[in-house]
Amino acid sequence: MIKSLVVSHKFNLKLAALTLATLGLAGCGGTLSGAGPYKGDIEAKNQPYNLVEINANTIAPYMRGAVRPVQSSIAKPVAPTARLMAGDILNVLITDNAPEGSALFAPLATGGTQLKTRIDDQGMISLPYVGRQFVAGMTLNQVENMIRKQLKGVTTDVQTHVELVGDLSGSVLVAGAVKAPGRFSTLQGPLTLLDAVNQAGGPVLEPHLVNVTVRTGNQVQQFNYEDVLAGNNMVLRPNSEVVLDRARQRFVAMGAVQEPGLKDLPSHNTSLLDALGSVGGLREANANPEGVFVFRLDENTTRKPTVLRLDMRDPAAIFYARQIVIKPDDTIYVTNAAVYEWQKIVTPIVQTLVLSRAVGN
Repeated sequence: MIKSLVVSHKFNLKLAALTLATLGLAGCGGTLSGAGPYKGDIEAKNQPYNLVEINANTIAPYMRGAVRPVQSSIAKPVAPTARLMAGDILNVLITDNAPEGSALFAPLATGGTQLKTRIDDQGMISLPYVGRQFVAGMTLNQVENMIRKQLKGVTTDVQTHVELVGDLSGSVLVAGAVKAPGRFSTLQGPLTLLDAVNQAGGPVLEPHLVNVTVRTGNQVQQFNYEDVLAGNNMVLRPNSEVVLDRARQRFVAMGAVQEPGLKDLPSHNTSLLDALGSVGGLREANANPEGVFVFRLDENTTRKPTVLRLDMRDPAAIFYARQIVIKPDDTIYVTNAAVYEWQKIVTPIVQTLVLSRAVGN
């Protein structure tokens, strides 16, 4: 019995020594476990970034800009000149008012002669008495004039009318992050950018998360879809391509927040408070409210990165957080409270001591 108590006592002494050694290493070496750097390490001097303590005197460069005014102007669709291309389908009406018996085509009184033709891959059409003619790049009026010219001398009094009934040259392609991508015709009238996107079912993402690229063959324009909705609409040229894709409007939340991870910015002009709210806020059980940081790389790679620090214990910090803008690719990091870090080390040690005592007894 005495020998058993001695062994148990020696075991407890060794375990206690191990506990003290572990705590000593944790306190001196800063090796406590965590999801990222410690508040003291971030605030240490001679770091490769500029640390900015957010207060009334330093917040100005990091504040949100003014809300963009909504424009009152509207896009006025004006029918552009369509240039024909391979794949277009033409309806050709030819009337011949020559004396009865000598006319090659039906007179206008009976509706004329209707001919439908497709422009082939070489840009050619073929019509009776007109033959094969190159029409790619022409306008409808130019095709009418060409037909009259080719029929001159063949019949005495000919009239022509050419209508585009199946168009590639006048259509607009909408692709990417829309619900129903496809090619949409302008035969019923010119399309604005909003018209085309609406015909494609609208974007599948929130407007501020969508970039719009418009290609016309010799020009490329890019917009944020939220800007288009605010009044920057435009009339699309025939044969344009409209591509909607995800805008890189994301930030990373790390540390003692409720929902860490890669997140979409909740709005175009997201504040720090909005961003924290979108991840559920600080985790009250273990967050250190004095250690809320925003890590930001400068667009100019020759400059040092910036780290913003906000002390949420300060009542004014709520207003500061409402004013600070979060940019794409920012990282929000909330440090753990020191007592929580100690608890993560001490709790398993205490549990081991209790278990060993139970075994000893």
